[in-house]
Amino acid sequence: MKPKANIVVVGSINMDMVIQTPKLPVTGETVLGGDYTTVPGGKGANQAVSASRLGARVVMFGCLGQDSFGQQLLTNLQQEGIVTDHIRMLPDYPSGIAFIPVTASGDNCIVVSPGANMQLTPDDIMQGEDIIQNADVLMVQLEIPIDTVKAALTIAKKHNVVTILNPAPAKALSAAIYELTDIMTPNETESMLLAAGDVQQAWGPEQTIAELQRLGVGKVLLTRGGDGVAYPSGNGIEIVPACKVEVVDTTAAGDAFNAGLAVGLAEKLSFADAVRFAAKAAALAVTKPGAQPSLPLRKEVDEFTCIV
Repeated sequence: MKPKANIVVVGSINMDMVIQTPKLPVTGETVLGGDYTTVPGGKGANQAVSASRLGARVVMFGCLGQDSFGQQLLTNLQQEGIVTDHIRMLPDYPSGIAFIPVTASGDNCIVVSPGANMQLTPDDIMQGEDIIQNADVLMVQLEIPIDTVKAALTIAKKHNVVTILNPAPAKALSAAIYELTDIMTPNETESMLLAAGDVQQAWGPEQTIAELQRLGVGKVLLTRGGDGVAYPSGNGIEIVPACKVEVVDTTAAGDAFNAGLAVGLAEKLSFADAVRFAAKAAALAVTKPGAQPSLPLRKEVDEFTCIV
């Protein structure tokens, strides 16, 4: 029997407001959308829920407002089996929200109002050092203050806990952040903003990965949507093709991938097998609408045959 993965997630918790739309609007354009729903989200919460559904024990650090969304989001995490002792409820800040238009083909764009998420402090993380030091993997993203991200990475590194940084939304990072990161998982747009400072640069995956690793990251996993995942190996750049599925909504694909990777590594899979496990989780996530509702259960991933 595989050991139960022990994962800590430090990150954002949002309520997603999802609108079906025939197309994503361009600057100055108004588009008449379709159905509108509210769905629990936030990159941190999505990754926590995904890891829990994949069989891990998950502890989450975060902040919510003491509003109706905050209580709904806290209850949702608890129902997903996530330990919420380190989530603070703040009376003076609204819970984070995200507006997400989604097209029929599954394309989306996201605007986030972080609210209480930006009140998660390094002190909150330091008070939970005993939790982090006993984890197999720490997962962080960039929808919370960067000083808090650094504090979490620093504590994990101190205790030899594997660190995974999903650099979304992409922003300028210090040398210390890169050096504290064992695995970074940008998508192609994020990777170019980080490596070149310009999303218009026409770099291939080899150059992009090499530049990010030159900055100090242990290993870069470049997620490329339908083109799969690229990462460095002993033979250069390894490409794991994407599984062929019918795409409905890509919102949580990256979160499912990160969680799958963390669970795979925590369960002592080889790196290559952990990446393939993560790719299967991501593929299943895009076949359903919504962020957290789309995240697959462990049984679904284990029984899924990836056809490339």
